[in-house]
Amino acid sequence: MSFFLRKIPTTHHQDKRTEFVNSLYQLLEQFNGFTHPITTLKKIHSHLVTTGDLVSDPSLSIKLMRLYSSSGEPNSTRKLFDEIPHKTIVFYNVLIRSYTNNGLCKDAILVFSSMAIAGVLPDNYTFPCVLKACSVWKHLMVGLEVHCKAVKSGLDRNLFVGNALITLYSKCHRLDYARWVFDGMGIWKDVVAWNAMIAGYAQNGKFHLAMGLCEEMVESKKMKPDDGTMASVLPAMIKNDRNGNIDLIRRMFDEMPDKGLISWNAMIAICVGNGLAAEAVELFTKMMVSDKIKPDVVTIASILPACGDLSALLLGTRIHKEYRSIIAGNLVLENALIDMYSKCGCLKSAEEVFGSMKSRDVISWTSMISGHGMSGHGESAMKLFGQMVESGLRPDHIAFVSILSACSHSGLLEQGRRYFKSMIENHHITPTIEHLSCMVDLLGRSGNLEEALSFIHEMRIDPNERVWGTLLSCCRVYSNTKVGLIAADELMKLVPEQPGYFVLLSNVYAKAGRWADVASVRRTMKDKGLKKTPGCSNVEYDNKVHKFVAGDTSHPQSKAIYAELEVLLGRIKEEGYVAEVECALHDVEEEDKEAHLAYHSEKLAVAFALTNTPPRTIIRVTKNLRVCNDCHTALKFISKVTDRVIFVRDLNRFHRFASGTCSCADYW
Repeated sequence: MSFFLRKIPTTHHQDKRTEFVNSLYQLLEQFNGFTHPITTLKKIHSHLVTTGDLVSDPSLSIKLMRLYSSSGEPNSTRKLFDEIPHKTIVFYNVLIRSYTNNGLCKDAILVFSSMAIAGVLPDNYTFPCVLKACSVWKHLMVGLEVHCKAVKSGLDRNLFVGNALITLYSKCHRLDYARWVFDGMGIWKDVVAWNAMIAGYAQNGKFHLAMGLCEEMVESKKMKPDDGTMASVLPAMIKNDRNGNIDLIRRMFDEMPDKGLISWNAMIAICVGNGLAAEAVELFTKMMVSDKIKPDVVTIASILPACGDLSALLLGTRIHKEYRSIIAGNLVLENALIDMYSKCGCLKSAEEVFGSMKSRDVISWTSMISGHGMSGHGESAMKLFGQMVESGLRPDHIAFVSILSACSHSGLLEQGRRYFKSMIENHHITPTIEHLSCMVDLLGRSGNLEEALSFIHEMRIDPNERVWGTLLSCCRVYSNTKVGLIAADELMKLVPEQPGYFVLLSNVYAKAGRWADVASVRRTMKDKGLKKTPGCSNVEYDNKVHKFVAGDTSHPQSKAIYAELEVLLGRIKEEGYVAEVECALHDVEEEDKEAHLAYHSEKLAVAFALTNTPPRTIIRVTKNLRVCNDCHTALKFISKVTDRVIFVRDLNRFHRFASGTCSCADYW
């Protein structure tokens, strides 16, 4: 660059000057899309002042101003602006944009105000920039003044001005004004206007209005959603709706002709946020097939939790290997990777990631503690907790939830008591409902149901359905109908329409053989129109997650699965398996109860995996509910007769079945 400047002609011969100006303009054009070295720009600036080209060729000055602006140099942009004797509207627009884009919104508005003094009229490029400054500054009154000036100049009907006004009023929480502008745009509003209005509703917590407008957009058939639409609707889907509008958003996504990375990321995040991990994995797999779209940090941060939820270890490992360069050094992604491996029961891989991290935060340690706790390694979880404290990190409330849960899953009653006491006295953390629920679980799992009930009565926080539900679940394990009825009564007051707790109560009665009471509970559910949440198990095979429910015959391999299961049941009965018919929640003959138990979803998932994978391949299954006693017993026998390791992650914890035993030691 310095060599180029030394060769610049200093004469005023017209041909040479024209040649120089053209060369310099081409040089400035080459700066576009790159980081602009400020020293070089200032050398060019200085030379233009010396040669007089700053005044004689406005296009060079404007180009240089824009380069200063994109380099984050609003002061240099202003300096150059002040050196121009005759300023057109273009110079003002570039300076206003420079101030706005660099966060100096008040300065941008002052420049706009100075235009009237200078006798320069704003144009259709001026108002969107100034309105953006008002939006970022969230200054409603100034925005209203600018809006009035746009009306007086006849530019308020301009598409870009209208879109900027919608954003301004949304940011200033005046959705009535924003909707008035939106409706006034009539048939000439574009997809940006729709996106701005949808985003305005979502950002202001009016999620139902955001989804309503989104539906109107899709149904009208006049406007095609784009990446901006998906990004706008994301907050509404993540924070408000649980599946209700998923079909609408998926339809919108599927109808998009050109899906960019933003849309893929948004759709995957919406699925994950609404508990549709299998759908998220399906979307990610489709995205990977495309040559145009490549995952970024946002994609990976969304899909890794989905892999963990489904125990989709093969896909999670593939992501780790293929995008190692993106993940390495990114604390959020490394933490997500630890969580994924932990949820897949692959603690060795989780520990390898943890050990390779250059820095760790509380989330990193908590993920490891949680992984060991879910796998029944309570002692290891306690060791990790101690190491975290020794490293200088202060455990937060989530870390204590993880360690209390680890103690509960491993039957470490006294250790759990000590952690709870230390949390309050040493770390000055006020117990939340999550901590209290963990303590009820800790006491209840160890059989101290009366103490757990007393603990609830002594709580300073009103117990919610989670606390009472935890106690009721423990009562089922120990067939304690006395305490169970107390818990159930409280649950009926809190959540009278929640079918899961009615099922838990019927489980308590069923295990005690009180079938008349089971029938009574079932009649109540029927009268209320409540249906039991179906048990669902997932297993990964051939780059796909296969889903099963109890008695499922919809799978393409259904005949082979049931045939395999019949063979398995015969083999394990020879080894001593006896169906635990008290787990069958029907007052029917023993034989019918046994048949009902035989086709639980986890048994079907395991039979499918055995049919399709080579010998000794590890099987990983996830279930949305607690594994019943009969399935737990059956899987121990199946692991023995097939010489397979079978991982099952249920609602509560991990089970590693191998050689006829389970890692939970029958404590879950």
